[in-house]
Parts: sequence; structure tokens; C-alpha cells
Amino acid sequence: MATTIGHISGHFYRPVFTSFGSNHRQQHVTTSFLSVNRRNGLRRRLSMSVRVSSNETSTTVDMEKLVDFLYKDLPHLFDDQGIDKTAYDDRVKFRDPITKHDTITGYLLNISLLKNLFTPLFQLHWAKQTGPYEITTRWTMVMKFLLLPWKPELVFTGLSIMAVNPETKKFCSHLDLWDSIDNNDYFSLEGLVDVFKQLRVYKTPDLETPKYQILKRTANYEVRKYEPFIVVETNGDKLSGSSGFNNVAGYIFGKNSTMEKIPMTTPVFTQATDDKLSDVSVQIVIPSGKDLSSLPVPNGENINLKKSEGGFAAVVKFSGKPTEEVVREKENELRKSLSKDGLKAKMGCMLARYNDPGRTWNFIMRNEVIIWLEEFSLD
Repeated sequence: MATTIGHISGHFYRPVFTSFGSNHRQQHVTTSFLSVNRRNGLRRRLSMSVRVSSNETSTTVDMEKLVDFLYKDLPHLFDDQGIDKTAYDDRVKFRDPITKHDTITGYLLNISLLKNLFTPLFQLHWAKQTGPYEITTRWTMVMKFLLLPWKPELVFTGLSIMAVNPETKKFCSHLDLWDSIDNNDYFSLEGLVDVFKQLRVYKTPDLETPKYQILKRTANYEVRKYEPFIVVETNGDKLSGSSGFNNVAGYIFGKNSTMEKIPMTTPVFTQATDDKLSDVSVQIVIPSGKDLSSLPVPNGENINLKKSEGGFAAVVKFSGKPTEEVVREKENELRKSLSKDGLKAKMGCMLARYNDPGRTWNFIMRNEVIIWLEEFSLD
């Protein structure tokens, strides 16, 4: 028997693997997941089991080889190559908060359904052995729901705990745990609500944005890793203000030393670097492929080009008109969530506005409050 403890959304999940048998003809492998909700003391158990039999049972499994296999195989989860189904038992138990299958056929059917309806992008962050017959992976999956006209983006991050059948040396169960919910049991109404919340309408212009990876999505925020990007900036008045925007917009529209017109990007940032959110700058992102040495010099005063080194950031998305009161409320809520989760936030914050307020209805506007983090780890 071996135990591994992990932490997901306020719960401690304790996978317990047991294998036993009175002879070499039959072996019963059970995977149990005991979670403890620290906030109210509720306990619940998720369990999967597989029974295998043969004339001779081997319990020697090269788990390191299986970990290496997953690093190579899982990136093909939703591409034309697909995963290697020969690595799974015919009776493989798959569970996530809203889906379950008990055969490899059902498992592959679920993958095909997601591929056709959502065009998922899957990123494997790590895989490691966490028990004698257990491998845990951490991942991000981003999907666009193609059946809805606005093609909403759904984001899921979490862990997959995969059990290995020591008799066949193949995967016999696969349990997904989402970071965004507490109740990861099947069937989780909380999980269903989490899906539907992500179907809401946000209008994101078809313009280039700073590149980032979503590392973790909780119930209250996302953690992203931004690549470096360049901005043209000038002084602003307040986070929700527009003072200074015409000056930086003029730079990309040709008011620069070479009269070069630079393609528009999204979002427009207003950034405050102090704890009172009073020292504000207005920024427009320069398209990727440009570097500081090749960009024309701004003509106006107090207009600067600056490179942001990127890094880890916590982000909360919201719609509606981003008034100063709303932005500061979102910033306070985000800081409280980060403090509760033990993440170290830097001073200040950014407001990201993706839409032209004169051409976009308030209820479909995409706005974000962004706070840079000192550090972040997915381990």
C-alpha cells in the first residue's frame, strides 16, 4: 500500500493503491481517492477498481518507462495521430467531473467528440510517478466551442491520476481533477456550472495579443505565463481613464520618426505600479516580430517605447464598463484570492481593455485585471 497527497481547490486528495490476492490466478487492484474539504470538514471518496486474472501475475512494472511514454504520447491527444490505445486496458475506467467511460472504446469516443466540437489545445506540463502503480500528470486544455456563433473559449487545468494494471502493465484507470471546482466527483453539478459559465459571450477582436500560456485556472482567476512584449506608453490619469490614449495611438498610426504605420493590437493596457494605483501609464502593445532597435522614435513628448519582460500573472476576466470603482473592486478581490492561495503578488495592477467602447455593447466587452506575481510553480 502507498499513499500520495495532492492539493486541489481547497481539498487534499489522498490516492490509495492496494493490490492483493491469495494466489497467482487473480489480482484485485483498487484505486481510492479520499478528499477532505478543509473548510467544512466534509469527506467523500472517489474510487475505481479493476480486476484482472491470469495463470501468473507479474507486479514488476517499469514506471519510469511509462512516464516517458506519456510525455511522448499525450501531446497527440487531439491531433491526427492520436494517443496509442495499445497502452490501455480494454476495460479502462475514465472519470472527470461530468464524464465517465468504462472501456477504451468509450474513452476514445470521448476524445473524438471533444476534438470535433471544441478543437482542443492540450498542453502537458509534467508527468511523474506518485505511487507504486500510479502516475500523475498536470495539464492545461483550452477549447473553442464551435457550435456557438461567438465560439467561446473554455479553459480547464488540473491533474490526471492514472493507475497501472500490474498484470498487463497498461493503464487501467484515469481520473481527472479540475482546479476550478471543489467537487470533482462524478456527476458534479459544480463542474457542469463551471462549463456553462465559460459559455458566456465575450467579444475579443481579431487582433494580435501578447502571447501567454494558461498554467492554472481556479474558480476565481487564471495564472498565465506571458512572453516578453514591447509597448508604446505615456502618462495616464487613472486605471479606467483614457487620458494619453490618443498620443500612443498616434504613434502606431504614423506619428513617429519614419511615419511608419504599425498594425493595431489588443488589449490597451493601463498600468499602475504603486500600491495606491495612482501612478498610471497607458500602453499599446507593439506587434511581435518588432524589436526596440528597429522601431521608429516617437515624435511626441513623454511617449516611450518599453520592453516588458513578461512573467507570471494572475488574471480575472469580466465584462461591462470598467469604471474605476469596478476595477479597484476586482483588484482587491484578486489580491485576497492570491493571498488565500499563498501566492506573492507584486505592487500595482493592470487593466486590459480589449474592445472599442464606442463600438461594443457593455455586456460583451472583454476586460481583465492583471496582477504580476513574484513567482509561480506548478509542482
